[in-house]
Amino acid sequence: MTQLSPTQDRSLEELDRLAQLAEDVIRRARAAGASQAEVAASIDTGLSVNVRLGEVETVEHTRDRGFGLTVYFGQRKGSASTADLNPDSIQATLDQACAIARFTEEDPAAGLADAARMATVFPDLDLWHPWRIDTAGAIALGKDIEEAGRAHAGITNSDGAGVQMGESLAVYANSHGFLGRERGTRHSLSLSLIAGDEEGMQRDYWYDSVRSANDFISAQTLGDKAAQRTLSRLGAQRLSTRQSPVLFAPEVARGLIGHLVGAVSGGALYRRASFLLDHVGKQVMPSWLNIVERPFLMRGQGSGVFDAEGVATRDSSLIENGVLARYVLGSYSARKLGLESTGNAGGIHNLIVEPGQDGGTQLDFAGMLKRLGTGLLVTEVMGQGVSTITGDYSRGAAGFWVENGQIAYPVEEITIAANLRDMYAGIVAVGADVDPRSHLLTGSILLEQMTIAGE
Repeated sequence: MTQLSPTQDRSLEELDRLAQLAEDVIRRARAAGASQAEVAASIDTGLSVNVRLGEVETVEHTRDRGFGLTVYFGQRKGSASTADLNPDSIQATLDQACAIARFTEEDPAAGLADAARMATVFPDLDLWHPWRIDTAGAIALGKDIEEAGRAHAGITNSDGAGVQMGESLAVYANSHGFLGRERGTRHSLSLSLIAGDEEGMQRDYWYDSVRSANDFISAQTLGDKAAQRTLSRLGAQRLSTRQSPVLFAPEVARGLIGHLVGAVSGGALYRRASFLLDHVGKQVMPSWLNIVERPFLMRGQGSGVFDAEGVATRDSSLIENGVLARYVLGSYSARKLGLESTGNAGGIHNLIVEPGQDGGTQLDFAGMLKRLGTGLLVTEVMGQGVSTITGDYSRGAAGFWVENGQIAYPVEEITIAANLRDMYAGIVAVGADVDPRSHLLTGSILLEQMTIAGE
């Protein structure tokens, strides 16, 4: 996959322009009477192509600008934003933010993050890999992906192949004197297929998401994977209602980790809307299990030197030997809770669920199936039946019934249910089959038991 040469890359010039704009607006905000101010400015560009049955369905070029300003008059806050970076629009945005702040009530938790917490070192995390692909090249690649999938016997239709290229430039500045610049690329390929036989039709898909186009799996591999997943679902059956061990495939398992992050995030905690309220220092997972945040992974999907408030990120444990080590906080939620920011304003940065089980052995996917023995492998979940407040979990699911460590047959139209508190405590093993396509990095996760509702 071809990359841009340095002479074609004007990203640093664009970042300089955004930085100058941000610093100028902060000066003007202070002159207008603001005691503190912060600016986030961004430029996102991209190309998205969708191909279906060998024909182009959509081609979309994007270039989106964003400019957001927050001012503080003491502890009164006003925010305004615009997508237009011309001087008149910027001035109108500043005027609106100041007007809002003057008429809002004071909030004791309002204000910038602490000045002493600002990032001061800015290593290159290898996140910038522009992809020099034009519309014709993206269309050709989409057709290659789709042809690879449709070539498999039993594939009867296609929902299309997608090729996306994206570049993001961002600047964050505040009146502490902090100025942070970020540039990153994110590219993806996808394919969704339909297979049919006398018993009906099934749909499935696969995709790849990378920082550098050089890291993509091949069009052939992607097409093959999408086809194999789709064909494997033919002849799906329903199960009778039962209690069973459940193995979540890696791409689904990261959702379980996402629910954990949601339950220990500041907003849910200070609203007292989390089943893990007041759980720091308490055992919530098995004692062999560790989850760590690693913001400085090279080419990581969630890598970053500072958070959305300029606070320096750092390597940190979230779950240590099964114990909840901390919450996930920005400065506002931290103040509401009487705590300190964990450098997570705007989200988590590369959360790694370390593979293992009781006894320490790491298992690949085949090993996880053997560890499951007889039970349910979940490859897809549906619906929104998860409560962060109570921990109740009930979702539609599809996947495979496994017997004696071997996949026996596909299953569909079932519901899996339990409580997240019991699910986390009942983790039997975490696989080494890590899915790298997300900032939540986990292998498959085996749970001791869930209720499966079927026929």
